[in-house]
Amino acid sequence: MASFSGILSKFSLFLLILAVSTQTHLSFSTSTDIHDLLPLYGFPIGLLPNNVQSYTLSDDGSFDIQLQSDCYVKFTDLVYYGRNIKGKLSYGSLTDVSGIQVKKLFAWLPITGIKVSQGSKSIEFAVGFLSENLPVSMFESIPTCRKRASLGERAKAM
Repeated sequence: MASFSGILSKFSLFLLILAVSTQTHLSFSTSTDIHDLLPLYGFPIGLLPNNVQSYTLSDDGSFDIQLQSDCYVKFTDLVYYGRNIKGKLSYGSLTDVSGIQVKKLFAWLPITGIKVSQGSKSIEFAVGFLSENLPVSMFESIPTCRKRASLGERAKAM
């Protein structure tokens, strides 16, 4: 059960984001950590790595995330995050995603969408017309970036 102070802090963050976005009417970039923003849209905090430098989120949901550097994170598969990640955000859904790739067998495939169904305990990752579901629990903490893939995974994502 969530504590009252936890709920209050999330509500305060939501009000702050709402106030900033209604003042700009076009887009906003804020010092609020994007990992704190993700749960407001139904996503776990560990969807993005720990090296986010900045981001913008437009009123229409378009986002642009700048990482300090490109990096690799190992979930069930190796994932490559480019220095710039773009897409469109709505509650429980990321569409038109660019800048994230997953290594499947010997190929790097672009992740084009990410979806969390309300009440679901899994996240669906779209790779073109294919998709894979992973448990939300894998993304409960913010992953640490690695500058390189491990020895067996050295092929650079294109």
